[in-house]
This record gives sequence, structure tokens and C-alpha cells, in this order.
Amino acid sequence: MTEHAIIVGKAVTTPDALPDSHGHVLLQARLGNRHGLVAGATGTGKTVTLMTLAEGFSRLGVPVFLADVKGDVAGLAIAGTGSERLNERLAQIGLPDYAHDANPVVFWDLFGKNGHPVRTTVSEIGPTLLSRILELNDTQSGVLDIVFKLADDRGLLLLDLADLRALLGVVADERKDISTSYGLVSAPSIGAIQRALLRLEQDGGEMFFGEPALELADLMRTTPDGRGVINILAAEQLILKPRLYASFLLWLLSELFEQMPEVGDLDRPKLVFVFDEAHLLFDDAPPALQQRVEQVVRIIRSKGVGVYFCSQFPDDVPDDILGQLGNRVQHALRAFTPRDQKAVRTAAETFVANPHLDVAEAISQLATGEALVSMLQDKGIPMPVERTLIAPPRSRMGAITAQERAQVRAGSPVGAKYDQPVDRESAAEMLARKGEAAAQDAKAPPARTREEDDAEEGGFGQGVKDVVFGTRRRQGVVETMAKQTARTVGSQIGRQIVRGLLGGLFGRRR
Repeated sequence: MTEHAIIVGKAVTTPDALPDSHGHVLLQARLGNRHGLVAGATGTGKTVTLMTLAEGFSRLGVPVFLADVKGDVAGLAIAGTGSERLNERLAQIGLPDYAHDANPVVFWDLFGKNGHPVRTTVSEIGPTLLSRILELNDTQSGVLDIVFKLADDRGLLLLDLADLRALLGVVADERKDISTSYGLVSAPSIGAIQRALLRLEQDGGEMFFGEPALELADLMRTTPDGRGVINILAAEQLILKPRLYASFLLWLLSELFEQMPEVGDLDRPKLVFVFDEAHLLFDDAPPALQQRVEQVVRIIRSKGVGVYFCSQFPDDVPDDILGQLGNRVQHALRAFTPRDQKAVRTAAETFVANPHLDVAEAISQLATGEALVSMLQDKGIPMPVERTLIAPPRSRMGAITAQERAQVRAGSPVGAKYDQPVDRESAAEMLARKGEAAAQDAKAPPARTREEDDAEEGGFGQGVKDVVFGTRRRQGVVETMAKQTARTVGSQIGRQIVRGLLGGLFGRRR
């Protein structure tokens, strides 16, 4: 490997025409953010090419993020072993500093099984991508927009699916009022969203939503010796849910676009993002979403991010995006069907012609480990296409064991941060507490009125009055005392007592 480039392989057609004295086809580090495409039929060597590129960027100090859809990219974490076939390839290509070596790798997994959990909040992913994940139609997507708007207006945090479900319950209860203020919300649309959430939960997708949310800085780590960390997303199960897979990677790419500052052209990228099975990103994508992808791919290179798409056919990628992919690696295509024949012609037309090479014929004749390669050269000009022997990676070309994966994961610098979920108070808890308070208020006895208090006081006062003053049938305390006083007032002693009593009250003494 040269100091500022990745050796992709060795040219077979016209090696003497290349700037490299050894006939090596190079990917210049300073042009790595100009994006790229790796295409070819299944079994032709695309995965090995991706591993070689990822390993090369890592050795240049560039962090990499890529998805492992078949389980064999994980071999980047383990040093490779020699073989007769490998030694023969090394001799053909000529890699003097080649040595088997493991790469710094961090494993991630949306389901938290084969890597650290990758999470984001419902609010961060937004209604547009969430609608696509849930496969909602336009009407249902409009209702989801209203739900997000309502959450903002009421200050409710949407962190996980429980929060979204709780808020949908509020929308269902207050549907008439919300329809008046925000737009029509129908009960069938709410029901459809709730059923879609249930399907997502059953597929395990609820683990994607929550905290701690992924911080982009943790995807852009380097090791003390200057190598970029290769982040591998375990996607063997995720690829079975293509919309969730594509939406997650699109969200991650959008986050990079929105959060990273403009840096212009650098001597090397700040991050390389590999999107395997790229056709899933564009299948059934609404025009607005596809336009967003085109915008992100076009502009994100100025933020130091290189995006590399991997797919079977070049025409899996829309033309507007395909035109942005300057670094090309085309593995073999087998022209068995009209679709295949068209793909061969399309691939041939996308390369800068080489007068010594029939591109359309070569595409169908390439052996495993060979490819047609065109990389950007000085001033961003693509080189004429070359038939190339792809350089092997220094790591293992194949899957790893569960024990090896666990060992790599145990030494990860981010495990303590992401392995344990955090559940702080958000919409679900706030709405539940509000419901409990309302239920307690409903059970409490009604407040007493002043009239009721007066009536109660009147009843008690009447009883006292009867005791003191008596009733028609019974004499009271006052009447009894009056009669006793009248009997004694005639005597001299009685008169003195009364005067003494009255005189005491008015301040007089006898």
C-alpha cells in the first residue's frame, strides 16, 4: 500500500499505462470522498472487494461503516491465514508489505444480538422515514405527521414505540377536536398505524427505538496507532426486513449530512459509508425520498464523507446518483436474460473506453476475483477502464465464530455506553401519570358547598338551642335556672347574691 492511496489490484490490460510503476490500480485517498460503486453478480467477488477497500481506508486512518448482509464481512476483525491460492495471487499482484493482520472492528446490531445495540428515538427518525418503515399509505402518513406535530405542541417526548402508541391513544380519544385543529384524523387510519406498529414490534424493530441513541462520533473513531475503526452492522436478519434495513441506513446517512460541518476537499475522507444491497434503498421509494437521497449523495462529499454503493447491477442505482459515483468496480455479469444483457450494456457504457479492451465482452468473461476498474485520477478525471486482479485483504475472508465475535465485542470501547438501555420519562409515562390523576379525581367525594356546611351547622345549632331554651314538651336549662332563681330572690341572701353577681359584671362592689 502506498502512503496516500489504496491498492485495489493490478491491471491486466495495460499495466504500463498506469502512473504506478508496478501497474497497480490505485484509489487516491484525497478522492475517496467522490463516492463509488461496486457491482456484479452473486459469487463474483464483490464482498472481497468491499473488504479490501474497507481495510485500505482503515490503514489510511479513515473510519468505515458497512453492513454485513451475509455474515462474511466480519472476518475483517480476524487476521487471515495463508494458502497456496492466496500466495499465487500475491505473487501476481506484487504486494511487498503484505502481512496477515486483524483490523480494529466494532460490531453493531439493531437487535443487540451480534453487536452493540443501535438505537435512535422516534423523534429523531421523524415521520417520513417512519412512514416508510411502517409501509403506510399517503393518508396514514398524513395522520402520522399530525401525531408528531401534536407531540411538539404539547411538549411530549417521543423516544420509543410505547410513547408513540400512547400518543396515538390520545389522538383516538380526542379525534374530533384534533381533526378541527390539525386536519382530518380518521379512526381507520389510526387503527392501520397501530397494526403496523404491532408488526414492527413482532419483528423486533422496537429495539431500534429508544436510548441511549447512537452518537455519530462513535462511528468515527481511530485507534492509538492511527487506523480508522471499521464499524460492521450485523444485517443477516435485518436484510429480511428490507424496508427497515434501507430506512435505517438512509437515516444514518441523513444524520451524517445534517450534523457534519462543511470541510471541502481533504487529503482523505473523514468517514466512508458503504451501502450494500443498494437496490433496496430505491425499491418502491416515493419520489420525494429518492430526491432526498440524491441531494444527500451530491452534497455530502463536501462534508468529507464518501458513499460507496454495492449492488448486482449498475442500473439498480438511479442515473442522477450513478453520475456522482466516480470510483467504479464492476465484477462479472452473466447475460442469461434480456435484463442481464441490458445491464451489461449499461455497465459498459458507464466506463471511460480503453481501446485495448472490449468492455461488454469482458464483463461476461471475468473470473472470480477479477473486475473492470476505473478510479478517479488527478483533477478528478476517471482513468480508462482496466481489467484488474483484485488485491486480497489481510484479514480472514469468511465468517467468524461466536466465540471470536464475543471476544472482539468484549474489547469494544463503546460497549459500556450502549449495551444497557435507558428508559427516562417521556410521552408514555407523562400520559400515564395524567390518566392516573384523572382517575383519582373521579373516585374522590365531591367537594362540599357552603350551603351544605350551613345546613349541617344549622342542624347542630338547633339541637343546642333546644337543650338550652327547651321545646314545647321539655323545658330547657335557662328556664330551669330561672325558676330556681325566682324562688331564692325573695330571701335577703338571695338578693345579695344577685346584686353581687350583677355588681361584679359592671365593676361595682358592695
